[in-house]
Amino acid sequence: MNDGPDTTTDVEPLLRAEAPQVLGALVRRFGRFDIAEDAVQEALLAASRTWSAEGVPENPRSWLIRIGYRRMVDLLRSEQARRRREQEVGTAELAMQEPARQAGPAQETDDGLTLLLLCCHPVLSTASQVALTLRAVGGLTTAEIAHAYGTTETTLGTRISRAKQQLARSGARFTTPTAADRDSRMTAVMRVLYLIFNEGYTASAGDELARIDLTGEAIRLTRMLGDAVTEDAEMTGLLALMLLTESRRAARIGDDGGLVPLDKQDRTRWNRDLIREGTQLIDGVWSRRETGPYQLQAAIAALHATATTPERTDWPQIAMLYLWLERLTPTAPVRLSRVVAVAQAYGPARGMALLDDLNQRHGLDQDPLTRQRERAVRAHLLQITGDVGGATTLYREAAALTDNQVERRYLLGEADRLT
Repeated sequence: MNDGPDTTTDVEPLLRAEAPQVLGALVRRFGRFDIAEDAVQEALLAASRTWSAEGVPENPRSWLIRIGYRRMVDLLRSEQARRRREQEVGTAELAMQEPARQAGPAQETDDGLTLLLLCCHPVLSTASQVALTLRAVGGLTTAEIAHAYGTTETTLGTRISRAKQQLARSGARFTTPTAADRDSRMTAVMRVLYLIFNEGYTASAGDELARIDLTGEAIRLTRMLGDAVTEDAEMTGLLALMLLTESRRAARIGDDGGLVPLDKQDRTRWNRDLIREGTQLIDGVWSRRETGPYQLQAAIAALHATATTPERTDWPQIAMLYLWLERLTPTAPVRLSRVVAVAQAYGPARGMALLDDLNQRHGLDQDPLTRQRERAVRAHLLQITGDVGGATTLYREAAALTDNQVERRYLLGEADRLT
């Protein structure tokens, strides 16, 4: 063993990175995604306990695969007792007992892409594809997925369980899809990756604003997909969006650990390499005939990233792009973002009027994806127009609706500053 970390938290990034590879190895060997996912989770739990106490082994992936294999045998034996699956259990035992078939050093190939496409199998509904991929590839908890998807934890848990059962019944295998299958799954895959990135950029709960492991994994997988589908302008747009957004991460937290809003960030701390790469990517596909939602969002992010000061931000152009985006994807978060852009471009009164109109027609203050941020945006607009009491109340309401402690402290701080 190598000298290892002292706490479970310290090994979590390594476990998250290895989980898709271990799951891929088990599914490839046994062909049972539904059981393999459970076996991997138990292997990860065992690792978090053992590695924290004894240190990380020299080959952590092989260690996890070996423990996962053993748990797979136990699970298949239990299934044999119920369904008489002697042959399947015999195969599993051979995989463990015969030296030539035991797990050797972990493969250098990355199973993340194949696993991602399996989770987006067409037999599953879009909602199930998203939930299962976030769980199996992104490593999010059921609670985190529920927050990202705007539903309850119980509903998500049921959806994930049913999705695994559907894959098993359909005979889906851990094999690289054909070009046609791959292309048909891209919309779901991109949506999944964007949700993973967003959860990492602003964590739904906890003491940290961001989860770098998730944003990094989302960017890594998007790069992999981009290499596989080089002519897909939307995939390029998605990668550009992630890079441009991630470029601001270091400036989002102040020296005191507090949240720093966009207009007050030290722009010298923005990552110029990411901005350069992201801008080049979106510029390279912007002139193509069809422009999709991710390209539009990347264009918006580029306008923010290339503005040297807040005053030089082209808010009228951003407001126009959000209107275009709303027509393509009329979702609550997009509508609320347009409110912010309109208020910045044309004044708080205009922004408040638009917010009232959209709220009346679409219920942004009740939508699970925007009810917290709607209050924060409205509070900011009320603050600018001089309604200190209304702003204070709404800042506190917004703070009560987030489980992210950094974001909550910021909102409560704004409320306290006004009193």
